[in-house]
Amino acid sequence: MKKNRIITKESESFLRKYINNPSPTGFESTGQKMWLNYIKPYIHQHFVDTYGTVVGIINPDAKYKVVIEAHADEISWFVHYITKDGFIYLRRNGGSDHQIAPSKRVNIHTDKGTVKAVFGWPAIHTRTISNEKSPKLDNIFLDCGAKNKEEVEKLGVHVGCVVTYEDDFIILNKKHYVGRALDNRIGGFMIAEVARLLHINKVKLPFGLYITNSVQEEVGLRGAQMIVESIKPNIAIVTDVCHDTGTPMIDKIKQGDTKCGNGPVLTYGPAVQNNLLNLIIETAKRNKIPFQRIAASRATGTDTDAFAYANGGVASALISLALRYMHTTVESVAKNDVENVIRLIYNSLQNIKNNQDFRYFK
Repeated sequence: MKKNRIITKESESFLRKYINNPSPTGFESTGQKMWLNYIKPYIHQHFVDTYGTVVGIINPDAKYKVVIEAHADEISWFVHYITKDGFIYLRRNGGSDHQIAPSKRVNIHTDKGTVKAVFGWPAIHTRTISNEKSPKLDNIFLDCGAKNKEEVEKLGVHVGCVVTYEDDFIILNKKHYVGRALDNRIGGFMIAEVARLLHINKVKLPFGLYITNSVQEEVGLRGAQMIVESIKPNIAIVTDVCHDTGTPMIDKIKQGDTKCGNGPVLTYGPAVQNNLLNLIIETAKRNKIPFQRIAASRATGTDTDAFAYANGGVASALISLALRYMHTTVESVAKNDVENVIRLIYNSLQNIKNNQDFRYFK
């Protein structure tokens, strides 16, 4: 497989549309339909579970089952309270960062369509050092240009409407993908590309491959907890993001030493099955794929934990992508890292193929 064939213009065009499409926790359906339409030519079957996790299957009749997984949801907000003057207060849906909110543009998703709004903030002229306040959940608010609560409600906005940031995907210096929701729709893109490469290179796998785009990770790994019970896999390779600790204001002693551009990040921890991790490391070395390492004290904080401890134990591993500015609207990843994660998963699956005795993964 030639290195320059990993990401095509067509797949990058899909990525742009996929990232720009809102897919907040609990409301992932439009993004999931887009993702499924993209992978359909490369799979044999698919199913969608009750809460919207989508699974594309290659070799559905095979005895052994291998999952490659990412999560589809993005952080967002819920409308929580509308004042009589028409200002809107919010609650988090996932780990939304309140400190970046002031002056951001947002979309409020209603039954009547999208309502534009902004996070308001008092002008600098009206503040002094003695009364300066930081953005907090109880003082950030939305302004949708309405004069009162009744006008807000006529627009279709009510308590429970979900709110997402309005920021478009861009490419910095031809090397970095930037946008909201790279955590972790970039993962959905990468596993979709693995399916595409298996198809175009006519790779035959002796096991069933379940390409899984899970919902509700941002509120506690809930989609993965549900779908593992449905699939009952033997092996799970999960991909998510981790922090690029090479940017200012991050303590490497606490967060580890991982950086955009230095390759996929492999996690050591209780939820990671050692034989599977060793197979992935061996695959990286054999295929000259650079990689980094990180240690998880207890939990990985990713869907890996949900797969590992289900159904009596599923051999699981985590391949992460170093990302800058997590849970902001300018999340950034290195394009070459994206390609190398795709390459590592693609080749690891073929290495599993060469270890057909699945007792190796116990």
